[in-house]
Amino acid sequence: MAYPLSRLTEADFPGLLEDVADHQDWVLKRDRIASVWQRYIGWIPDPIPCRYEIHSEDQEADHTRIHLTYATGYGDHVTAYLLIPSHPAASEDGNKRYPAMLALHPTDPHGKDDIATSAGRAGRRYALELVTRGYVVLAPDTITAGERIYEGTEPFQTAPFYAAHPSSTAVGKMIHDHQQGISLLQSLPYVDPDRIGAIGHSLGGYNAYFLAAVDDRIKAVVSSCGFCPFMQDSTPERWGQREWFSHIPKLTDDLNDGFVPFEFHEIMALMAPRPLFNWFAQNDAIFPNWQAASYASLDIYGLYQWLGYEEQYTSLMGNEGHNFPDPIRNISYQFLDRWLKVESSIK
Repeated sequence: MAYPLSRLTEADFPGLLEDVADHQDWVLKRDRIASVWQRYIGWIPDPIPCRYEIHSEDQEADHTRIHLTYATGYGDHVTAYLLIPSHPAASEDGNKRYPAMLALHPTDPHGKDDIATSAGRAGRRYALELVTRGYVVLAPDTITAGERIYEGTEPFQTAPFYAAHPSSTAVGKMIHDHQQGISLLQSLPYVDPDRIGAIGHSLGGYNAYFLAAVDDRIKAVVSSCGFCPFMQDSTPERWGQREWFSHIPKLTDDLNDGFVPFEFHEIMALMAPRPLFNWFAQNDAIFPNWQAASYASLDIYGLYQWLGYEEQYTSLMGNEGHNFPDPIRNISYQFLDRWLKVESSIK
């Protein structure tokens, strides 16, 4: 599976249903895509039992914010905020079991504070807004941000990680850390383990669907400005080896040879047909190839439609730049409410 960059056009775009005649064909194709993805994101340790330590608790107007750390299979710890609504509604059996969200922050040096505290930027405080709507929210720092900036380095410098784990990748590391976060949420007696979603903007946006692509415990995803196909991307090297944040270093050799081993809509499609809300903008200065994103999004919708779950994929495109504006966030929350607030058989 390899696509020459020069042929990633609408005429030669790798359609998800290309060479797929029936459901078994799609399962086999999906497995091939997943195998390539696993190979490129590198070594990931096995999950470890959930272990976390609470450092402090703060009572806010409508929720409790817990500052904690939880262990990973890499031998380190993730710093995070756990937000718990103050007045949950009881479930039918009388137990208070919330739906939950893993809220993943964008590329901001403050990490989780940008989305889970009032100090966060406008349009980014989705963790705070979701706890107000009755979700338990786990907002972790990703590696190189917040409380996890490597000593003696600037934010988003991944060199120390690669020095310690040369066979892994920053993408694989983030996925593993978030998987441990899912396990933490599932361990909480007041969380419904079958109603956990992921939301993020930019870095957090692609982290959300990267995670769901490999872990079906995530039942719904909102990705804001996190979808950037290789097709028509003027700077595809952003995904390879860099002096700054290196996502998947192995991609650099492929890009230098003029091809890519996958297209990002294929990775997003690995979570199908679970509910997915995908927002992107025509004037996004960070991910400017909106025509490609639109074309790829239509292909994803075609897959959901073919699988019989077209209502579980929503894609919106606007002209708000690299932003997660109020109206779009509100629509995305309604999407999450539809699929996570009511116990249902999400596929």
